[in-house]
Amino acid sequence: FLQVFLVEKAGRRSLFLAGLMGMLVSAVAMTVGLVLLSQFAWMSYVSMVAIFLFVIFFEVGPGPIPWFIVAELFSQGPRPAAIAIAGFCNWACNFIVGMCFQYIADLCGPYVFVIFAALLLVFFLFAYFKVPETKGKSFEEIAAVFRRKKFPAKAMTELEDLRGSKEV
Repeated sequence: FLQVFLVEKAGRRSLFLAGLMGMLVSAVAMTVGLVLLSQFAWMSYVSMVAIFLFVIFFEVGPGPIPWFIVAELFSQGPRPAAIAIAGFCNWACNFIVGMCFQYIADLCGPYVFVIFAALLLVFFLFAYFKVPETKGKSFEEIAAVFRRKKFPAKAMTELEDLRGSKEV
């Protein structure tokens, strides 16, 4: 509920990046907590706090924000297909992680979250360099960002954009 108001104030991209970075730091903290657990009993608390922070940062950024961005990146025509593909990818990845985590945890031991930290770093860098802010922008403005051109004086129609028309 809070996310609806927060996303309009802070912006989608900044919340997404903050969530990814928070999850990255939490994954590193979980790894440190698990590695040092045998030496320091209080590291179990570090791991618990890291897990809670991981979930909180997920709920601030990578949980809800991609749904906002997918809906804003596509015009009316291809939007339902894009959302369907995004939903499939989301649930397929959830399924893969859910099915494989125990095996990977058995294989990697306390270093299992290093894999998540590495992936989160890649996701953060990708989002930082490739994902534009979509808050308050029209489809035409967002499409212009991806074309790396200034916003055209005359807005193109969806059909012209789908054809890749240069007539603007």
